[in-house]
Amino acid sequence: MKIFSHYTFKTFSLKLFAILLFIGCANSEIIAQSLNKAYVAYIEKYKDEAIRQQKRYKIPASITLAQGLLESGAGNGKLAKESNNHFGIKCHGVWKGEKVYYDDDEKGECFRKYDDPMQSYEDHSLFLTSRSRYAELFELKITDYKGWANGLKKCGYATDKAYASKLIGIIELYNLNRYDKVTLSKKEKKNFIEKPHTPYKSWELLYVEAHDGDTFKAIGQEFGINARRLARYNELPKDAILKKGMIIYLEEKNNYSKKGYKYHTIKTGESLHSIAQKYGMKLSSIYDLNDLDSDYSPNVGDKLKLNRRIK
Repeated sequence: MKIFSHYTFKTFSLKLFAILLFIGCANSEIIAQSLNKAYVAYIEKYKDEAIRQQKRYKIPASITLAQGLLESGAGNGKLAKESNNHFGIKCHGVWKGEKVYYDDDEKGECFRKYDDPMQSYEDHSLFLTSRSRYAELFELKITDYKGWANGLKKCGYATDKAYASKLIGIIELYNLNRYDKVTLSKKEKKNFIEKPHTPYKSWELLYVEAHDGDTFKAIGQEFGINARRLARYNELPKDAILKKGMIIYLEEKNNYSKKGYKYHTIKTGESLHSIAQKYGMKLSSIYDLNDLDSDYSPNVGDKLKLNRRIK
């Protein structure tokens, strides 16, 4: 027995399609309304920078954007507005730049201050790549945003127990993982400078190893540091031609060696400058600690003090 005629079935199908279409449109409208306009604007403003950072440092653009959104309140938080700090990065005792103080986990904690948000994005990448505790994250696929989110929480980036789920929620709601697969346009590739130096950390200082023919100007442009300042950090002339393997610090060196390194015995081929670079110390400190004259010439076997606190 036929329940529907062909005409009735066709009419019913059209009505059902219309209802489903209406429901689909309604759901799309609800989802669109649920998206925070400030978040959408922030994503549009910083997505290209997040993609550039991904190309340079292999950190998923989705993770960078989600962290920026969450930590800065889409750029509207006090720390972001007044200090251009979009990732809540604290001073950690090694920061040589400007500082601000806010209440966070404790009262009056020290946070890094930047001249503009792009410096914050660059420092965020350096922060993750230069600390060994985050090394395991870089073994994950660039598209594994869930692994990265959970890894950041596991490695101690934030104390919030729900940090990973919050990042994942933001990424999925705003479809940020689509940026993890984006390739640069021909114009962007032309203007894009792949970072030829990998930043490392020693003595609580960031440094790179020079290539033959490197200059402070080239390295400075790569990391956004004035060439004259970079030369001063490393106590060399601004126009010095650097040799392969030379340690070039990206921040001001320490006054003394770190705990456990009290003396250094001069070996063949070493200079006071190479010793200062080896221990992340200022050359002037080696002169002062050892009461050396300006005309002192290193002799193999001489023993140098590296720290005042020697019993």
